[in-house]
Amino acid sequence: MKKLALPIVAVSLLAGGTAIAQSGGTERAAPTRDQVVERTAERFARMDANGDGRLDQADRQARMAQRFAQMDTDNSGAITLEEMTAAHEQRREARADRRGGDGERMGRHRGKRGHRGGGMKMLANIDTDNDGAITQAEFEAAALARFDRADANGDGTVSAEERRAAHQARRAARTGS
Repeated sequence: MKKLALPIVAVSLLAGGTAIAQSGGTERAAPTRDQVVERTAERFARMDANGDGRLDQADRQARMAQRFAQMDTDNSGAITLEEMTAAHEQRREARADRRGGDGERMGRHRGKRGHRGGGMKMLANIDTDNDGAITQAEFEAAALARFDRADANGDGTVSAEERRAAHQARRAARTGS
């Protein structure tokens, strides 16, 4: 059950902490520890679909039902090819709007979508009490631990240099180099 419940937080947590996207070739301001706490609380609230303060299988099912209902525009209980195509196009347009471009995947992230092993291992570590659910405290603690590892000088802010170094360290740990 834990394997099924944990994927709901994969994208959010992996994107949290130190992952700051580039926009138009310019970097955003360096994130602070307080901003990580704030963003983590916002992400957790969005992901906690049933509002019970836990991320678990019930949230995953609720999110899947919401996505299905959004795609099933004629309320037939089935998704047609046209509805699926329209939903895909809406997601592509939303990505393009967020990225200020054409919605295509950015080059530096190309091909990583299929890599699930590291995320699942990381998520299993977040559930520190091994109850199959992630609380907001567990979610925040994991994000702050990641932030603190990246904040090499301990000043409460992760600079672009620290972010790059943390990324390189994660890559080296993944590849064993």
